[in-house]
Amino acid sequence: MKFTAVLGLALCLIISSSFSQLGFLKKKAEEKITKEIEKKIEGSEEEDKDKDKEKDPSTKNKDEKKDEAKPVGLQSYSKYDFVPGEKVIFFEDFSQDNIGDFPALWNTNGSAEVVTTNLYPGRWMKFITNSAIWTDNLLTLPDNYTIEYDVIPIKNEEGNMQGYTFRLMQAINVKSYDGGGVPGKNALAYTLEYHGRSGYNTYMNEEAGRDLGLRGYKDERKYYQTFNQLYHIAIWIQKARVRIYLDENKIFDLPRAFSLPGIKMDRIRFEEGAAMVSNIRIAVGTPDLRSKLMTEGKLVSYGLYFDINKENLKPESYATLKGIADVLKENPGVRVKIVGHTDSDGADEANLDLSKRRAASVKKELVNTFGIEESRLESDGMGESQPIVGNDTPANKALNRRVEFIKL
Repeated sequence: MKFTAVLGLALCLIISSSFSQLGFLKKKAEEKITKEIEKKIEGSEEEDKDKDKEKDPSTKNKDEKKDEAKPVGLQSYSKYDFVPGEKVIFFEDFSQDNIGDFPALWNTNGSAEVVTTNLYPGRWMKFITNSAIWTDNLLTLPDNYTIEYDVIPIKNEEGNMQGYTFRLMQAINVKSYDGGGVPGKNALAYTLEYHGRSGYNTYMNEEAGRDLGLRGYKDERKYYQTFNQLYHIAIWIQKARVRIYLDENKIFDLPRAFSLPGIKMDRIRFEEGAAMVSNIRIAVGTPDLRSKLMTEGKLVSYGLYFDINKENLKPESYATLKGIADVLKENPGVRVKIVGHTDSDGADEANLDLSKRRAASVKKELVNTFGIEESRLESDGMGESQPIVGNDTPANKALNRRVEFIKL
């Protein structure tokens, strides 16, 4: 009896083990099939994404854009004819604002905040809004001036690139929002659409100008923008003429953008989009390089741009450098000392070293890129020791950051 009971128990264990093993094998097989299905689904999704990217260039991811990007240097700007204004009257890099705050020099009927990003150095005003952010105080602008800013288009809260609008306008309301589809008295609007295309429109709300507005787009795909990439926008106003530049490319040239006399813009604003902006610079006056250097003996240049805390010249400095090189070529007997200056941010020794390196970098480019004899050039730096105005506002700091060319 005992033997029979033991034998029965053993058979039960064997059968149970067999079923358990079969269950394990079945589970493994099911897991394998599931993984294969998931791989096929993922592959199908990736194919769909690739097709979408082909249709809409703004959906390219950051890594793909980096792979496609080529190094940007001075030579790539060889056809760039934009020359920034001589005197800075407004500058904003948000360095005076705390991270997370709304910037002090601006107003809004929506929201924005000052941020830093791992994409690019510096501080940025980030907005994702269907409203507007504008300069709180009105600007006093002459007939001729330049506007520049750096911008990084970003995705909105739904995960899509939204684009944005930059508006240069003549305001009606001094301390509040000008609403409507054509706000203010007159305006120029530069718009980046959600799929990356640039466009513009101008309008004059006076009765005489109601039918004189202009509108246009830059349809070539090579000028389309995408999210998380840095772009430099420059706008050159010369009375009625308006030129708009995207990086090194002049994308719009409007000889009669404003055909009515007496139009005086006085405010800029960003609106209806998702982006980060910084280094907003408005400057007036066309620099007379030849007269300043040859007649007065000293040229103070604000058209040479450097990477933050570095001596690397940005490529948008090309036109200014070329203008200086042309003056030197026309006067082969002239020797020049290049002197760098900084604002007071940072340590004295670091600023002195930076100013010397920046002056040396300018000298190097004049020699290597524009063929000026090295023996005609000297370089030095004064750091923060010779300010021309107080270092109390972003605009004044921008005036102290300069490169001087002194005739020897």
